[in-house]
Formats: sequence, structure tokens, C-alpha cells
Amino acid sequence: MQAEKTVADLKVGEKGIINHFKDDAMSLKLLEMGCLPDTEISLDFIAPLGCPVGITVAGYHLSLRKREAATIVIK
Repeated sequence: MQAEKTVADLKVGEKGIINHFKDDAMSLKLLEMGCLPDTEISLDFIAPLGCPVGITVAGYHLSLRKREAATIVIK
């Protein structure tokens, strides 16, 4: 079985479609920020030390901790 790919696994410039979330508590926060299932998400930048990461979702930019990005499973 193949491991689930998350936003934290993307390289800068890559895109994915949000499938689901690994963490129920974090998912509420992400949903409120516009990270909805079946929405395209792209990785814009990774800070020099690896955290935070910048994403574009629903037409706007967000910065997330790498551990937060790792809870967003993409397809």
C-alpha cells in the first residue's frame, strides 16, 4: 500500500487536490481558512529552515507550519 501524500511532501511549484485531513482538531482550523476537500492547493515556498511553508488555496496565500501541512492529504 502506498503512503498518503501530504502538502508537506510537495516540492515548490507542485500542486495537488485536497482529499482529506489526518487530524480532526487541525482540520477545523484548516477548513475555516479555506482548505476544503476537492480544492486545488499549491506549494509556493519553503522557508530556509524548512518551516513555515507557503501555500496558495482558494485564491489566497497562507503560511503553515510544516506539521500543519503534513495533516493535509492530497490526491
